[in-house]
Amino acid sequence: MAEPLGASPEFPAGVAVVIGGTGGIGRAVCEGLAAKGCDVVLSFRSNQTAADATVDKLEAMGRRAEAVRLELTDMDAVAAMLGAVAQRYGRIHTLVFASGADITMTYVSRIDPDEWRRTIDGDLNGFFYVIRALLPLMRAGGGGSITAVTSAGIDKHPPLDILSVAPKAGVEALLRGIAREEGRYNIRANSVAPGVVDGGLFHRIEAQVGAEFVEAMKRNTALRRFGSVEEIANVTVFLASSGASYVTGQHLCVDGGYSV
Repeated sequence: MAEPLGASPEFPAGVAVVIGGTGGIGRAVCEGLAAKGCDVVLSFRSNQTAADATVDKLEAMGRRAEAVRLELTDMDAVAAMLGAVAQRYGRIHTLVFASGADITMTYVSRIDPDEWRRTIDGDLNGFFYVIRALLPLMRAGGGGSITAVTSAGIDKHPPLDILSVAPKAGVEALLRGIAREEGRYNIRANSVAPGVVDGGLFHRIEAQVGAEFVEAMKRNTALRRFGSVEEIANVTVFLASSGASYVTGQHLCVDGGYSV
């Protein structure tokens, strides 16, 4: 008997949704999910070229894929997007939240209040809008997995990175609440907390901090190197899969030992 549309040995029928699927980690997660047999819908904010290229790559891997422009601060747009995706594919079995703001590297004492508000609105409030719309859909579909890409800075604070760490700490709190409250509906919630990754946002902030600071970060990592987007994606896809079916409420640092 043929498998249901979108089904694979490690994922049920339906679709995986990746919020922030055009970033370095987000793209790698999309490709990792497709490699495991998932159809994928990815969201993006502005980079249509990267979104189209990612869709082309996933389709070349034999999966259905589409990209949707989404403004995470628009609660109604988030709900409409997820509802439409669930209707088209029958079920959203996986949600990966890989969105992150392009922040200014600065000390707590120097945070610009306007940037603080924008970052919290996009990262933390945006995640809340996603899960607010998603949870009823996942319940109706028989359950699913939610995985957020957060930060190892929650475990060991990296100077100048508070605008990344603070909203992601809020995301972590929401995930633990989801894990405790929604487990009865077969919904799991976990986080992957990367250290410094050679890709994505890091290349945009590297110029802000200088080579000496970058080398110091590398020396403070037990493995004495930065991670790759594929290394983060591998763990993220595992947590979303049936291989982690008894794992929920967990925060897993994938940081080369930075937080040790």
